[in-house]
Amino acid sequence: MRAHLILALCLHLCSKAATEKCQLKHKGGNREFPANFSFGASTAAYQIEGAWNEDGKGLSIWDTYTHTNPERIRDRTNGDAAAESYHRFEQDLVALKELKVNFYRFSFSWPRLLPNADTTVINQKGIDYYNMMIDKLLANNIEPMVTMFHCDLPDALNKFGGFTNDIIIKYFHYYAEFLYETFGDRVKKWITFNEPFDYCVLGYGRAYFPPLVHSPGVADYLCMDNTLRAHAAAYRAYKAKYFSAQGGKVGITISSRFYYNQQNGGDESIVERAMQYSLGWLANPIFGKTGNYPQLILDDIWNNSMREGLSWSRLPAFDEFWSKVIKGSGDFLGLNYYTSRYAELADPADGEIPSWEYDSQLQYSVDEKWKQGKSDWLYCVPQGLEDILKWIRDHYDNVEVFVTENGWSDNGQLEDSERVDYLQAHLQAVLNAVNDGCNVTHYSHWSLIDNFEWNMGYTQKFGLFYLNLTSPNKERIAKKSARYYSSVIESGKIILS
Repeated sequence: MRAHLILALCLHLCSKAATEKCQLKHKGGNREFPANFSFGASTAAYQIEGAWNEDGKGLSIWDTYTHTNPERIRDRTNGDAAAESYHRFEQDLVALKELKVNFYRFSFSWPRLLPNADTTVINQKGIDYYNMMIDKLLANNIEPMVTMFHCDLPDALNKFGGFTNDIIIKYFHYYAEFLYETFGDRVKKWITFNEPFDYCVLGYGRAYFPPLVHSPGVADYLCMDNTLRAHAAAYRAYKAKYFSAQGGKVGITISSRFYYNQQNGGDESIVERAMQYSLGWLANPIFGKTGNYPQLILDDIWNNSMREGLSWSRLPAFDEFWSKVIKGSGDFLGLNYYTSRYAELADPADGEIPSWEYDSQLQYSVDEKWKQGKSDWLYCVPQGLEDILKWIRDHYDNVEVFVTENGWSDNGQLEDSERVDYLQAHLQAVLNAVNDGCNVTHYSHWSLIDNFEWNMGYTQKFGLFYLNLTSPNKERIAKKSARYYSSVIESGKIILS
């Protein structure tokens, strides 16, 4: 308890300096990363590929959403063309080579490969595109790290409930097997799902993202439940049928902030509650000891469901069969970390009844002195990355962790000194965690190039490379942060900016 209080006070007292430069001190040990540590950059198909209706690609829910609801995108743009990476991968490859990355994390577009979401129609041109990418990456000593699903659900599946219908488990299972069979001879790092909490809660709870379902505390929970089971089915299929020949790893990427408590004496029970309702919700069934949701969450939602007059819990525990299938269904935990918050108990609970906010009984705040990015949710708290990695170490038997996303938003300027500060501080956080025994082996920065940032369109830029959207050639131009990151990768150690 004292440790969290001291840390919260330190975060507050140091926040004035943080407004000037986002930084984190080195904490002893070797300043160099381990020799086998891997550095990469990340993107996602819908955000960069474009070619939304070319060469046999089917519709995704983001295609239909941005076309029918342009007013919901801040600058009324979409991913129809984006960075045109479907036609300009060579330009992305030049950027990757300039960075000297060890791996490139990108996603397959499910509807580009399987327009109907199943194998009734297999799009050979989609296969050819991803084969070309994979082969050229490998030819340049860049390992492909592939995400199977990054928000762009085939619209064909949305017609019967998407992730709220448990038939998604079967569809995803066979999609995953198709990927293993088609690309698994060369792809050895697989991520099944990216940020389930976000596409479930924002898509099926708050109706902020497609498919615009407003059913908090019910549909979003079904989405996360079915995602976990689909992930486990894909993982078990790999181990049973493909691992002996292909020898790869399969994991899942979960997004989470780290949480501190500053008003209740650094109450660790509040920190634990916040972490379980964030990271633990999805990580505990896979990497925990029970093969089930955190007991805290199961108890809360059962009690709330009974008070609401239901005869069942809105979040039932997994039965014995699914618990065995899900438990241990991950060779690594992918972590997307951007920022942190202070957490306090909310009395009365916030949010609609029912909802995740109401069930969690928490409210969140930030220090007004923390440096803020262009995104209204993004504050620079590098200590949070170090602490969340230690939390994973202590709660999940020091499972291997890939930091799959971490990044800073601005206006896209080439002299992006704030991104350099953010990157340096968060790399230092990773190195501190490694030096403290955390099994972190990969770090991937979001993102390689400026891209379509979902509801924010192109109003917020996360790229290491500036994307010239108004040019016919869509040039990728290295920013100051790209040069900084390449120097870290080349030297294998933190470079002081």
